[in-house]
Amino acid sequence: MVQPGDTLYGIAQALGAPMSRLMADNQVNPTQLVAGQTLVVRFPEEVYTVRAGDTLTSVAQTHGLTPRALLRRNPGLEGQFQLYPGQNLVLRYQQEGGPPLLVNGYAYPFIDLDLYRSVLPFLTYAAPFTYGLRPGGTLVELEDETLLALARELGTGALMHLSTLTDAGNFSNELSHLALTDAAVQDTLVGHVLETIAEKGYRGLDVDFEFLPAGDAAAYAALIRRFRAALSPQGFPVIVAAAPKTYAAQPGLLYEGHDYQALGEAADFVFLMTYEWGYTYGPPMAVAPLPNVRAVVEYALTEIPAEKLWLGLPLYGYDWPLPFRQGETRAASLSPQYAVELAGRYGVPIQYDVQAQAPWFRYTDGAGREHEVWFEDARSLRAKLELIPAYGLSGAGYWNLMRPFPQNWPLLDSLFTIRDIF
Repeated sequence: MVQPGDTLYGIAQALGAPMSRLMADNQVNPTQLVAGQTLVVRFPEEVYTVRAGDTLTSVAQTHGLTPRALLRRNPGLEGQFQLYPGQNLVLRYQQEGGPPLLVNGYAYPFIDLDLYRSVLPFLTYAAPFTYGLRPGGTLVELEDETLLALARELGTGALMHLSTLTDAGNFSNELSHLALTDAAVQDTLVGHVLETIAEKGYRGLDVDFEFLPAGDAAAYAALIRRFRAALSPQGFPVIVAAAPKTYAAQPGLLYEGHDYQALGEAADFVFLMTYEWGYTYGPPMAVAPLPNVRAVVEYALTEIPAEKLWLGLPLYGYDWPLPFRQGETRAASLSPQYAVELAGRYGVPIQYDVQAQAPWFRYTDGAGREHEVWFEDARSLRAKLELIPAYGLSGAGYWNLMRPFPQNWPLLDSLFTIRDIF
C-alpha cells in the first residue's frame, strides 16, 4: 500500500521489482501516486528477449507455454500478437501455478474493443450481454459478431447470455412467467436459443432470469434442466445466475424465485451474484463487503456442491453525493482506476475498511459538495478471490468488463491457473 511521500521508483527499489513491471501491471502515472493506493507487485523469474523472426506463438511453444499464457504474463501486450526485436517478455513469475479456475466476464457490445482484447486472455469464457425475450418466445437480438470474432481470435470460449430483457430495455417477470409456463412459448424460446448457439459458435449458455416470484421457482429449474439436457451432449455447460441469498426462505422478489438446491441440481454451474450491496440508489457502502459475500457462499454450500459454484466479482465502484437521501440520491458508477485518479485529483488519501475489506474515501468537489466513494482494488479483490480455494469453488465471474481495472488481471493470474477450453 502506498504511503505518503512514496514514489514508484522508491517502491521498485525497496522491493527489488522492475519499475517497468509495476507500471505495466498497475497502469499508474509514476508521478501521481495516492496515499492508500494498492499496487500489484510481481517478480519475474525468467525473461526472454525477442529476436528477429520470433512470433508470439513460436516463443510460447519454445518455452512450453501457450500463446494465451504468454499474453497473460505480459499484460502490456494488451492481447496483441505483434513482437519486436529487443522486447523483453516474462516467461515465468516467482508466484504462479495456483489452483485451476474457470473465469467468465460480461461485456456489452459497445465495450472499448482495445480493453476487451486486453482482458480476453484472462477469461475462459466471455459472455456478450444479453439476448432478451419477446412475448412469443423469440429473442431480442444482440449485435455480438465483433465480440465473438475477437474471442475466437484470442482463444476464449463464448457463452450465450439469456435474460428477461425486453425490446424496451427493461427486465420483465411477466415475459419470464410466460416462457416458464406456456409450453408453446417455451418450445419457441428453446429452439431459438439452440439455433443461435449453433449458428454463432457459442460454447455454452448463461441464463439470468431475475425478479421471479416464488411460484415460478420450480418451472425455472425445469427450464434450466431442459437446456442442460440439450447442450450436455455437445459438451457445452449451462450456467445459471443466482441472487445472493443467505437462507432458503429469504423474502423479496429478487430472491424468492431462485431455489438454490433446485438450480444447483439443474445446471452445470451456478453463478453467485455477490455484489450490489452498495448500489446506485442505496446508501454509501462497499459494493461487495467481504462478510456479506462469505455469508452467501456459506449458505450456497449447504445447497449446491462447491465444484458447481462460481463467485461473482465486481469491477467497479460508486460515487455518492452527500448527504444521502433515500429516494433522491443517485450514485454514479466508476472504474477502480478512475476512483484512484479522483482521490489524487482532490488530494485525499484512500482509506481501507478492514471489516468490509474495501477501499473508500471522501472528497469535496469544486461546487463545495461532499462525496463518498467506495470501489475495489487489488487488496479487496484478493480477499474475495481467496474465498474460492478456501471453499473449493470452481469459477469466478466478473461483472463487468466495461471499465478498466488493469491490476485485477495480473493478480488473478498470480493466484490461479486460468483454465482454457481450446
